[in-house]
Amino acid sequence: MYMHKRRVVSRDCKASPLTSRLLGNTNKHGGVTFVVRKKYFEKISYQEVETLNKRGEMDVEERDSPFDVASDRCGLLSVHLSTDEDSDEDGPDQETFNDEEPALPPDLKWLEELYEDDHGDVDGDGDLALAAVNGKKRRCAETARMFKLRRNLDQLDRFYRQKEDDVLKAREELKLCHQNIESLMEDRDNLENEIERQRAANNSVAVFRLRAQHKHLCQKLQSEEELEGHINTGLKQQELLQSEVEVELGRFSSLRQEVQEEERVFQVLKDQKAVTRLQQQRKASQNLQFKMQHHRDKQAAMLKKAEAECQKKIEEGQANCKLAAKYLKDTIKRMHRQEAEKEQQSRELLEKRIQAVKSLKSNIAATQESLRVQQSRAKTSAQKKEQRQRQLKESLEAQGINSIKYMYQQKQLEEIKQKQAEFEERQKSKRVEIVEKMLQEGQLEKSRKRHQALLPKPSVTDKFPSLGRAREKLLRYLDPGPPSATEERATMLRQFSDISSSSSASSDVEDLEETLHQEVDHQRLADSLAEPEFSGLWDQNYKKLLNEKTTLVQTGVKQEEPAMASGKLNIPAKKVHGKELKGPPFISKPGVILFKDFEVGTMYKKKVVLTNISYVTNQSKLLGVSAQLKDFLSINFEPPGSLSTGMSCDMQAVFQPMINKDLEGEVQFASAVGPFSVPVRCTIKKCDLEVDSQFIDFGSHVVGQTISWTITLTNKGALPTLFSLDTSTCLSPETSHVQTASQVSADTCQEKSSHNTTSDDQSSSVSMGTGELQPKQESQELSEALQQEHPEATGPEVIPETCVSTDVHVQMDQSHSDSGDISLGNVREGEIGPFESLKLEVVFTPTIPGEAKLDFHVKFSDLTCKPIPIQVRGVAVSVPVCVVQPSIDLKICMFDRLYQDSIMVQNRANTALKLTFEVCPEMRKHMEILPKTGFVQAQSNFNAQLKFLPRSSLSKDAKKLFDSDTGVLEAPMTVQVAGQVKPAHFTVHAVVTSSDLQFDRTEVDFGFCSIYRSIKSSVRLTNLSLLPQDFGFLGVPEFIKLQPDDGFGTLLPQETLEIDLIFSANKAKEYRFQLSCKSGINRDFPLSCRAVGVCPPLQLSHSLVQFEATAVGDRSTAVLYLINLQTKHNQSKQPVPTLVKDAVAPVAPRLFSFSLPEDSDISISPSAGSLLPGERCLVQVTFRPRLSDQDIKEEALRLLQRAKLLREKELERNRHAEHETKKEVPVETGKQKKTSVIPKSSKASDGPKSDPLTESPNPADIQPWSEQYEEARASLLSSFTQRYGECTVPCFVSDGGPPEDDRQAQPTWSPFNTLFLKLQCPAVQPPLVVISSNGKNVIDFHQLAVGEKVIERFTVQNISREALDLRSSVLDVHGPFSLLNALRCIRPGEKHTLVLTFSPSLEKKYCEILEVCSQKMTLEMTLCGEGVVPAVTSSHPGGLLDFGYVLEKESTSQVLKLQNCSAVAVGFRLLLASLSPSRPQGGADSVAFLLRTYTDSQVQPTVGTQNYSGLSVFSVVPAEGSIAPGQSLDVAVTFQPDHPSVNCSDRLTIELMNKSKLCVVDLKGAAFSHNMYLFGGDLLTVPIESLLPPLITSQPHLTAKSELMEKPTNPVLVTLRAGYSAGVFTPAVRELQVGCIRSTQPIKKSGEFHWDNVASLQQLGFSVEPSKGTVETGHKRTITVTWTPHSGYKPYEVVQTCLPLTLKGDETNVYRVTLMALVSTTAD
Repeated sequence: MYMHKRRVVSRDCKASPLTSRLLGNTNKHGGVTFVVRKKYFEKISYQEVETLNKRGEMDVEERDSPFDVASDRCGLLSVHLSTDEDSDEDGPDQETFNDEEPALPPDLKWLEELYEDDHGDVDGDGDLALAAVNGKKRRCAETARMFKLRRNLDQLDRFYRQKEDDVLKAREELKLCHQNIESLMEDRDNLENEIERQRAANNSVAVFRLRAQHKHLCQKLQSEEELEGHINTGLKQQELLQSEVEVELGRFSSLRQEVQEEERVFQVLKDQKAVTRLQQQRKASQNLQFKMQHHRDKQAAMLKKAEAECQKKIEEGQANCKLAAKYLKDTIKRMHRQEAEKEQQSRELLEKRIQAVKSLKSNIAATQESLRVQQSRAKTSAQKKEQRQRQLKESLEAQGINSIKYMYQQKQLEEIKQKQAEFEERQKSKRVEIVEKMLQEGQLEKSRKRHQALLPKPSVTDKFPSLGRAREKLLRYLDPGPPSATEERATMLRQFSDISSSSSASSDVEDLEETLHQEVDHQRLADSLAEPEFSGLWDQNYKKLLNEKTTLVQTGVKQEEPAMASGKLNIPAKKVHGKELKGPPFISKPGVILFKDFEVGTMYKKKVVLTNISYVTNQSKLLGVSAQLKDFLSINFEPPGSLSTGMSCDMQAVFQPMINKDLEGEVQFASAVGPFSVPVRCTIKKCDLEVDSQFIDFGSHVVGQTISWTITLTNKGALPTLFSLDTSTCLSPETSHVQTASQVSADTCQEKSSHNTTSDDQSSSVSMGTGELQPKQESQELSEALQQEHPEATGPEVIPETCVSTDVHVQMDQSHSDSGDISLGNVREGEIGPFESLKLEVVFTPTIPGEAKLDFHVKFSDLTCKPIPIQVRGVAVSVPVCVVQPSIDLKICMFDRLYQDSIMVQNRANTALKLTFEVCPEMRKHMEILPKTGFVQAQSNFNAQLKFLPRSSLSKDAKKLFDSDTGVLEAPMTVQVAGQVKPAHFTVHAVVTSSDLQFDRTEVDFGFCSIYRSIKSSVRLTNLSLLPQDFGFLGVPEFIKLQPDDGFGTLLPQETLEIDLIFSANKAKEYRFQLSCKSGINRDFPLSCRAVGVCPPLQLSHSLVQFEATAVGDRSTAVLYLINLQTKHNQSKQPVPTLVKDAVAPVAPRLFSFSLPEDSDISISPSAGSLLPGERCLVQVTFRPRLSDQDIKEEALRLLQRAKLLREKELERNRHAEHETKKEVPVETGKQKKTSVIPKSSKASDGPKSDPLTESPNPADIQPWSEQYEEARASLLSSFTQRYGECTVPCFVSDGGPPEDDRQAQPTWSPFNTLFLKLQCPAVQPPLVVISSNGKNVIDFHQLAVGEKVIERFTVQNISREALDLRSSVLDVHGPFSLLNALRCIRPGEKHTLVLTFSPSLEKKYCEILEVCSQKMTLEMTLCGEGVVPAVTSSHPGGLLDFGYVLEKESTSQVLKLQNCSAVAVGFRLLLASLSPSRPQGGADSVAFLLRTYTDSQVQPTVGTQNYSGLSVFSVVPAEGSIAPGQSLDVAVTFQPDHPSVNCSDRLTIELMNKSKLCVVDLKGAAFSHNMYLFGGDLLTVPIESLLPPLITSQPHLTAKSELMEKPTNPVLVTLRAGYSAGVFTPAVRELQVGCIRSTQPIKKSGEFHWDNVASLQQLGFSVEPSKGTVETGHKRTITVTWTPHSGYKPYEVVQTCLPLTLKGDETNVYRVTLMALVSTTAD
């Protein structure tokens, strides 16, 4: 539905709103400003324009227009176009435009840039510049206005075309609407007729239905009529709008013409600017060319200079080479002589090495023999020792002694004695070393004392008296001789260094060591100073004064020491009132100020009461506290004044600790009687641990009982700690016993054992002797002295190890071996808090009669707490009744077989006791004890019978006792004794196994077996029992055989034996039978077998082929026949099994196929085919032995490992040699004795070495035909002896031919028709091998261009022990391959090289086989190659290649590009005709060429003028070469003349190596001596000139003017032929070329030319254009000469004139141009 709207429109406007909106607004200057954005008018519809107008997105200034049009749905816009006339009539409300031009839109910015470039060179100030700028802006605005108008006019045209389309669409819609109305009216009439007819028929239902349809149809008709009205209205509007647009187009026709004129002017302006810019660019190019020319000249000069220097150097180098050649010969002679000497030395060295290897072999053999003897001796001694131990064990058991325990104790005693002896030896050796060092130090000390200064030096023993005493005792123990001071100092230093390495007080020891080192250094310094011959008096006075002062100071110090050592300030006793006062005048309550368990940072206060206990009134005054308490303790005390006896006063002590450390001191007071003090003690939190009992005695208990004891661990301190129970053998310091020095040297040892948590682990570790015995060299006095000097080194973390004698060790071993019955409770470690108690449990469970002991320690994490030792003792008493053999071993038993054994019970009581044997419920079905109840008499034994019959249900009945996987049975049994708490236990052990023999399969199917052969099938028989069993096959049929041993033998436990069943069918039938295998216990194990015997239709003439010994790489061939014996006659007689009767086909051709194994050395030809009945076929079997890749790769790995071992042995030998050279270094002692000093590095070399062999590489990593692969192959061939192999090849035979209906289908193949061919293949070493090309037997020449030739070589070697006569097969005479050299006889080890060539003549692949024959083998070499036609292209197609004009002695080059498109490298040659030896001599090609006319032809002879130097004027680089496949090559052709000539020419032929020509290029060039030249006109001389330069005659000296006047001119002839036809003359036109040559020399860059007497030419009808001008460098100018005959011209008259042409360049040249004109009536 169209909505129709209209507005009142005024008609007094000059342009319609639409046009004004499209074209823009016109300003006061007459321009039209277009402000609508471009993108909205590219493709816009009326509806979009209306929408944009409504939204305000179009940038148009709205103003009141006299003419407004309201658009319909198509969207007309209200626009306004204002011109100069109506701009003045605008009201005050109208928006006016400024004089300034609006800004250009972005798409017209280039106009402004264009005008800026046009006026960029305007200079000046003031009004002129301003006017220029304004003019530029005005022109720019006008141009912008022009483009805007053009764009708006184009838009208006498009708008008009769009309106035309809209009108056409509206008319089509109206036409369609009329058609719809007519159709509806016709339907209405028909419907009304139908209603009348139904009404007449009284069909009311149809009438109602038709009325409804009529109503609907009328509604449709009404809507279509309304639509027609709307379309009519829209059409009228569209036609109105179209007419308005047409009117507007007519109104702006003048504007369109104006725009077209402006466009034309703009185009002219643009062309002018382009010409100006072109001129500027040319000027810039000329300047650039001048600079480049200057640069070239400079480079040429430098190049000439460099060439001169290079020539000089070349001459010097040649002279030096001549001089060096002389010395080189002498040097070579000397080197040859040295090489001969070296070779002689190497031979001698090789002989020595051979002798050394031989001696080494003999030594190795001798050493091996001695080792065998030693091993036999050691084995004999070990056997004797075992025999003695066995005898000792038997004797001890006979005596009733526990042999194991006794032998273990003896072994421990022997080890202890051995360790003790070793310790004594080490102690003696170390004692000797110490004495030697002490003697050396004594000698050094004596030498130092002789040079010692007179000043006394304090000794070390004064500072450390305890160390001095320890040192003296140690020296008295080691050596009775008096030690020196230096020895004491060294010994003490070593002792302290040893202590410092194992104690926590390392800092004090380091300080002591540093002090001792400083003293030694001072002493050395004093020894090194020189002493005067006599001392001065001042030295004596100074010594006296120093001694006096030192005495006074020492006396004062000694007097003060007792007072400071006492805890209190004591005063002498005084008497008061006749009574003597003893002790302090005041006492304190408490007596000691104690701050216990303090914490750092906490303040503590304590009140102290002071009481006067003197006999008089007394006063007290606070003096202070001790120095160590000043920072932490403060006293609040107010003096009370005088106190009577018994009176008291208060004092407060405030303690604030800052460090966690025990502090002690006192508070000092003064009184009238004397001073007194109150002690102060401050203690930190500590652990105070103790146990209620350190010794536990369980007493005597019967074996089997369990008794526990509880120990209470109490912490009385305020600090918690962690505790643990340690059962190690290390005793505490309090219980350790240290013997004297003499006993230490004889009996003591040091034992280190691992700290285990259980007593069992402890006993095992001690009994196995895991501790390491080391000597202890300190005596008791020395250890005490060291502890006094370093008390911190004896803390809990450094607990000395227990050192006891041999007896103590034995006791410890016994005690620990018996302590397994005593164990600790569950609580073995934990934390105990402050003031807390814990209960620790010790359990005694006696299991073995005897005394049990356990010593353990309670250790703590607090380092200040010492471990608490605890000893536990207990005695176990055995039971009276026991089983003599507690473990009954029935060994290995089988299921369902009965086994018996006896049980002996012993009674050690004095009364008879009742016994009851109990079997565990799980074993009651399988085990029984008889009798079940009995009485054992006093001091006697009782025997019972045990019966064991294991059944197959044992694994289900006794799952816990029997392991079904291993078959192990452990059945515990109990003997109940009346009146005995603990019953007697014993265990029955047995390994129950099966008695089965098992086949790996239950049925053996031999399949179809031919009556001509046997079939072998293997079965595996396994013994599942753990006992060996005998077996045998009984009742074997005659057509089957069993191997090995005809089916009888013995199977070991769990052994599997492979048994071969060989079946041979007697006749064609079906076989079913059973084999029975019986075991040694008469068990039967059946095995079912079946087979089918058949008679195949084909037959081999030989079923066995035995090849002769064939060399590797050679071949052997055997010939046999395959025969089809089947005919119609014997077909009916052949027996056929019942199973295969249906498969038997009638008599027909039989197909056969041989199936070879993979990677086989056998080949059969033919391998498949067809045989008719009664026909036979020849079969050729070839055996080609070769080496497998796997064997070659394994050999390569072996060689690599061998080379690696050799390298490592060589390195080891070198290291050993270096070690031997550095092993002994002589050192002189004081007695001039030499001792060998072994360097420290030797110890490191004796240590274990890492295995030099790394993991072997993977064989897959070795690539075929690599270097390692070839070496391995050659090694295998050289070491190859012989190889024998057998192979069975099946031949499958079909049942018949293919079906008749489908001959392409495969026939059926029956397995029972299969034939078998057995081959025996022996291989031997080849006498002749290929050693080149990595041993390959294939020589591949690859691709080669047709016509070329390539040579390949391969070498063969004789590796046999006999001489070989070689001969070869004949190659194809017409083929590409040929053998160039002859074959000869080669001796063992010799080599021979064969030379082959390949020269293809056609594009195809070639392959031939060359056989190299000898007496024992034939070596086949496969020759292959491919001929390829080369495809090479040139960038120049051929023909003329003109180099132009060049100055003499300068050059120019051009590049030809050769592209190889073929797959092979192609060789080429570049041939110049001037260098060809077949070129005619004398400088001319032929006489006929000289007689040729060159008037109009530009053709030059093949070889033109050449250089005077004899060299060709053209040169080519490279002259020959090769182009790789797919690559290209640039060929540089250079033109370099050495004299002026215009006849320089040559011919370049590009020829491939196969003599085919790629292209022929004619080279042409001209050379001048000056840069200006004239070209054209008629040829006056022949194009061939002599190579001799022109003769130069001597002339007298001329002036410059006369030289210019008399300078010869160059003649030029120009012939003009005018045409005459039908009375009309055709002007003759000829052209001359004036050019300027571009040169590298610094000459004038441009030239000039001009004609003289041009005016005289016009009288004769000649005209020259141009008459003068300039020529740029490298350019040419064309001079056109025209001749027009005048009206009075006579036919056949020749008009001739001569005028000069002057060319000015680097020199001025004058050409005498002769113009000759005539009229010709014939065509040229």
